[in-house]
Amino acid sequence: MRGKVGLLGGTFDPIHEAHLQVAHVALAQCGLSKVLFVPNGIPPGRKKDPKPGREHRFRMVEAAIRGEPRFEVSRIEVDREGPSYTIDTIRALKDDYREGICLIVGADCLMEIDTWREPEAILASVPLIVAPRTGVVLSEFEREPLRSASIFLLDMPEVDVSSTVLRERVDRGEPIGDLVPERVAEYIERNGLYSDAG
Repeated sequence: MRGKVGLLGGTFDPIHEAHLQVAHVALAQCGLSKVLFVPNGIPPGRKKDPKPGREHRFRMVEAAIRGEPRFEVSRIEVDREGPSYTIDTIRALKDDYREGICLIVGADCLMEIDTWREPEAILASVPLIVAPRTGVVLSEFEREPLRSASIFLLDMPEVDVSSTVLRERVDRGEPIGDLVPERVAEYIERNGLYSDAG
């Protein structure tokens, strides 16, 4: 993994401290050159961009990583027409990063890789850095096609923060500053996101 660029994708609806924690740990434990955050445009399985929209989600990631020299955000999926598929992004970015790329995913997402587009191609084309998640045990990686993949499990506490819970807290008028960067909380409030008014 050393020197590679880690791709960390997701809806980031909103981005929160657990996303950033995973990125920091991946940098440190895998010797990555940087982490590239890749917000979805239209997530697979959806026919349209969910509220508050891809541009707001992209801007929140921008705000969250400002001042972090080894974090960047990509518009590749935000600007793509139609649903965003991981394999398309990997193929599009491979030539841009001669140092090589790898994929950073949560263990819960990896357990659903059979539902992704071209899962075997994903596993054959990039190594994976996996963040532990509550309820996912290591023995679950001992099945095909995961058994044949190159997987590095991060040594960190299990990640247990949900964007869904954050959205619900905002809608109820409750603070979320303990779970998102201050600039993200300010962006959400300023733009009226995740509330009935927004």
